[in-house]
Amino acid sequence: MIFYFTATGNSLYAAKRLCVNPNEIPISIPQMLKRKTLNFSDSGIGIVSPVFTGELPLIVREFIQKSSFDTPYLYFVLTYGNDYSIAAEWSKNFASQYGVNVDYIGTVKMVDNFLPVFDMDAQKRIDKKVDEQLDLICADIQKKARKIPKSGLKARMLYKMVKGFQKKNPSSINGSLITVTENCIGCGICEKVCPQRIFRVKDATAKRIQETCQFCLSCVHNCPEKAINLGALERNPQARYRNEHITLKEIMESNEI
Repeated sequence: MIFYFTATGNSLYAAKRLCVNPNEIPISIPQMLKRKTLNFSDSGIGIVSPVFTGELPLIVREFIQKSSFDTPYLYFVLTYGNDYSIAAEWSKNFASQYGVNVDYIGTVKMVDNFLPVFDMDAQKRIDKKVDEQLDLICADIQKKARKIPKSGLKARMLYKMVKGFQKKNPSSINGSLITVTENCIGCGICEKVCPQRIFRVKDATAKRIQETCQFCLSCVHNCPEKAINLGALERNPQARYRNEHITLKEIMESNEI
């Protein structure tokens, strides 16, 4: 049983690769959160999630808070682009607050889709050996390895620095800078890829119905007209990203609520 949250396909690809049974289908966290009760039992349970500045996304935190996991082996696989910072330790500590014991955490370096810092064209040219990393994690999980990566001093300093900046500049992380431009054609894709559904199409144009979000950037990356963007904050406004192994349809089915 593998649960996942994805914005641009990286974590869904990782979740698919972790499935030992070819008939096993990873389970969308946004879809699970529609349920009234979240009680899960299996011989092994995994949660695959992107890292958001050294922490878990809000939607994954909500899932952990509301869920009960009956399993002798619970693992996390965290996807990141540049540095996972203290994400492994942070995730284990967060889960333990809600009575969830994490036995293993693996981290996978993939394309970094954070547009204010990275150029997607440049990121896609880097061979990060994703499949090799996933093979090692698969082997660990199959033998029920029990280990959590520890954070070094450099990672802790990076986390502290970034969190300090975000505290002083909340718009850098709360999604308030995401805007819909006049290029919008009202296709409705943003409604379906946003796990919080903060967009509604009205009069053939997408409009935001709340000012902030968890800033996963799924709407920005998946808009076919590049009509949703971050303006001057973007490193390369012409470049967008979706994992090459994942379709837009899969992301819509994962996140539409």
